[in-house]
Amino acid sequence: SLGVAASCTRRTADVAPSLAVSPFTTQQRMSPRSDELQSIIIRAGIEELLPRFQQVGHHLKADGSILTEADIAMHRRLCMELAQRWPEIEFLSEEMSKDAQEALLRDDGRPLWCLDPLDGTSNFAAGLPCFAVSLALLLGGEPVLGVIYDPMHDECFRAEKDKGAWLNEQQLSAQATRDSLDLAVALIDLKRLKPELARRLAENPPYASQRNFGSSALEWAWIAAGRGHVYLHGGQKLWDFAAGSLILSEAGGYSSTLECEPVFKQTLTSRSVVASSSNALFHRWRDWLTE
Repeated sequence: SLGVAASCTRRTADVAPSLAVSPFTTQQRMSPRSDELQSIIIRAGIEELLPRFQQVGHHLKADGSILTEADIAMHRRLCMELAQRWPEIEFLSEEMSKDAQEALLRDDGRPLWCLDPLDGTSNFAAGLPCFAVSLALLLGGEPVLGVIYDPMHDECFRAEKDKGAWLNEQQLSAQATRDSLDLAVALIDLKRLKPELARRLAENPPYASQRNFGSSALEWAWIAAGRGHVYLHGGQKLWDFAAGSLILSEAGGYSSTLECEPVFKQTLTSRSVVASSSNALFHRWRDWLTE
């Protein structure tokens, strides 16, 4: 057992530490809204990602991950458009250097865009139609806006803190179709789990069936939409969970790390994810994983 505290049974929004959200200054005037971001991201995804799908090559970055022309094009497009509208908000992107990322994160009082211009790059490069754009606005050390757009299916998931979550124009309410773990569909990334936990899951899975789609952002969004019942990931970066954790929480879902901490933390350190759209199922799933 990892010694999970009883407090881990609370909903994501309740588990998260109480952080004061700094208001925008008078010079900033107009705060972004999720519907505004939705329009910008949908247009950029259609114009920058879809024409390049199955049309571009890729190369490996220093850490072994894949980078395509589409990542770079989407990054440049969104940086340009958002900077024109909200020049006071700086960018934190997966495609920046680590030194630049760390410099931005030292001050959690500054508003930041947290961007993954193409989540699921390996899928994109292989011609698999499962990828997304993920953007969150971080303010006061927490996400206050989140947008995830799947251009292949024209689905845009978005959320505003304390105002709810939507799929396109339909409000999301994450209610699991089943609360029994042995009937659940599990979304699981085995690669980043500790070997002993991966072995337990392989030898004695407590769920009905298992999927892994190769896009963390979409997996968060799909749990919020009830397309999977439980979720497990061994290590995500800030841009993987910033928008998705807010969308799931605002839809009424539940999440924590394997150590029973809130998933969101403004850090470059990888975070594990345990999640479900159902309160009862979240507790059963988390308890099985940590027993």
